[in-house]
Amino acid sequence: MGPAPPTTTPAPAHPLPFPPHLPVPSDATPVSQPPSRFRTPGAPGWLAHVLGVQMAGAPHNSCFMAPLVWIVLLLLVSPGNAFYLPGSYMHTYSQGESISAKVNSLTSIETEMPFNYYSLPYCRPQGGIKKSAENLGELLMGDQIDNSPYRFHVNVNESLFLCTTKGLNDNDAKLLKQRARDLYQVNMMLDNLPVMRFTEQNGVTVQWTGFPVGYSPAGSSEDYIINHLKFKVLVHEYEGSNVEIIGTGEEGSGVISEIDKKGMSGYQIVGFQVTPCSVKRNAEDFSKLNMYDSIDPVDCPVELKKAQVIRQQERITFTYDVEFVKSDIRWPSRWDAYLKMEAGSKVHWFSIMNSLMVILFLAGIVFVIFLRTVRRDLTRYEELDKEAQAQMNEELSGWKLVVGDVFREPTCSKLLCIMIGDGVQILGMAIVTIVFATLGFMSPASRGMLLTGMIVLYLFLGIAAGYVSVRFWRTIKGTSEGWRSVSWLTACFFPGVMFTVLTVLNFVLWKSESTGALPISLFFTLLALWFCISVPLTLVGGFLGTRAEQIEFPVRTNQIPREIPARKYPSWLLVLGAGTLPFGTLFIELFFILSSIWLGRFYYVFGFLLIVLLLLVVVCAEVSVVLTYMNLCVEDWRWWWKAFFASGSVALYVFLYSINYLVFDLRSLSGPVSAMLYVGYSFLMAFAIMLATGTIGFLTSFAFVHYLFSSVKID
Repeated sequence: MGPAPPTTTPAPAHPLPFPPHLPVPSDATPVSQPPSRFRTPGAPGWLAHVLGVQMAGAPHNSCFMAPLVWIVLLLLVSPGNAFYLPGSYMHTYSQGESISAKVNSLTSIETEMPFNYYSLPYCRPQGGIKKSAENLGELLMGDQIDNSPYRFHVNVNESLFLCTTKGLNDNDAKLLKQRARDLYQVNMMLDNLPVMRFTEQNGVTVQWTGFPVGYSPAGSSEDYIINHLKFKVLVHEYEGSNVEIIGTGEEGSGVISEIDKKGMSGYQIVGFQVTPCSVKRNAEDFSKLNMYDSIDPVDCPVELKKAQVIRQQERITFTYDVEFVKSDIRWPSRWDAYLKMEAGSKVHWFSIMNSLMVILFLAGIVFVIFLRTVRRDLTRYEELDKEAQAQMNEELSGWKLVVGDVFREPTCSKLLCIMIGDGVQILGMAIVTIVFATLGFMSPASRGMLLTGMIVLYLFLGIAAGYVSVRFWRTIKGTSEGWRSVSWLTACFFPGVMFTVLTVLNFVLWKSESTGALPISLFFTLLALWFCISVPLTLVGGFLGTRAEQIEFPVRTNQIPREIPARKYPSWLLVLGAGTLPFGTLFIELFFILSSIWLGRFYYVFGFLLIVLLLLVVVCAEVSVVLTYMNLCVEDWRWWWKAFFASGSVALYVFLYSINYLVFDLRSLSGPVSAMLYVGYSFLMAFAIMLATGTIGFLTSFAFVHYLFSSVKID
């Protein structure tokens, strides 16, 4: 259940061309900007050129990947055949072949609640509405892909009539007005390519996908509907032979394997553009026509008096033009226009360099701690005899005095083990997903693939969560007793929180009749996946944890806890402050991720994201080690939870940044329902980040403390 489908970018609801008195939006993407350097929607384009084949969905300038797996796969294919990764395959059309556009849910950056396309009084297909096969990720994101009456014939330019509606009743008129004022966009696609539109702003061509339901001109009390579409379909003439296709198809409905012995000469669709217009028609004259009857082409009017107003009892006529234009754009490059970066790659490199500076600073501190302070103290301590050590213990202060308490069981030890297990599960899911996306296996042509892959990985990584949580439980308690309850709670803790929040949000979406609401059947499907896959695997992992070798503490724990000296300032203040360093490594990339989620923009710079993730892991580890050492030096042996939250507190700053983004960058979001959805999703994201980063910090600190005190000789 997502707030906005990933294949569309909502934009302000104005038709093109814009009337002179209407403002042109400023948040669209300039066409002149360089394409993304680190994005691979399919196989790498350079590999395709080297091998003399075409590979689906890859831009020519991809450079951040190591496609060794694909090379092995290519070697297994017979010479002369092209291999396509699942998710998208090259479809070649013949002259005059019929092809229909599809429509996705209506989306808006103002409400973040998607609605069905046919919830508005649009023309319907002659054969009835047919839903496309949708994967789990598409359903969760609110995608609802249906067929549409917009039909084209390859390389045939046409101007056609669709339908004339009955007089709008009060309900339909109010709904159309509301959707137009809420900046709802129609998301259409042809051959799996989202429709794109262009306009000029200050001499620069800007682009976005989708087109508005309608628009409300400044200074006018009327609302106008987009009822005429001028399509431009870019086609590339292709000649090929003996091409083997292995893919899941446009709808992802099955595996296709075919060899065209006669060749595949024809046309490939490499671009889909639209100019939306509002045109006042004579409903009486057009009502006599049948669907797909030819009409005279028309230009988009600039005067409002020639536009189609939304009014009760008004009859609206829907028409469209289509023009086919031959293009030099090849199939591997057809997604380049959608994946252009808004600010180029410089801002991402700045984020990475900023993170590297933080890492080097912290690495210097860790280096000093290990090689100078700790090593020097250990060397001096080990050179003394037992009597001298006892005398030294009375005179010295610092971490050496908590040797009998450093491994004392922390408060809420079961909860700590559970959170560490869930953190391992989330962190593993994130790393594997981003690595696969960087290698090009998460094509934007495969809608919902990213979210589906994350869910599948999370389910199967339950075995790692159970193993880690139970093994730490055994380490702390010294026995395996109670491992079943630890495994059960590990399997239910994070998913339970997520299901609770999503259920509340789902009721809100159900009440609003949004397509973003999960149907009951899907809700039970998710519960079945949870209890039938994740829970059993977590129990299996817990059982393996009981059979694994127990981690032995290097020192004995005293029966009576040592008194902790009073401090001038609360220790938790330092813990909260430590989260600013990991946040500094990701806040720039976080802006692009939030823009992708809430503004519907494409995010396909997974190469940068992988680098940022690796840097984040290093920073979290270093911050936690430094803070743990500082706590031990002031004779505070309660380091367990502080090590977890030293890096996990970054989630607090992520959540606060999300609120800042809502207030200053998402000003168009309106209404309490939209705000509730935003805050709910932001909380889940921050909660998952807390578990993952906290786990990194704790595991590193545990290894540091274990190594430190294993070097101390104690009778």
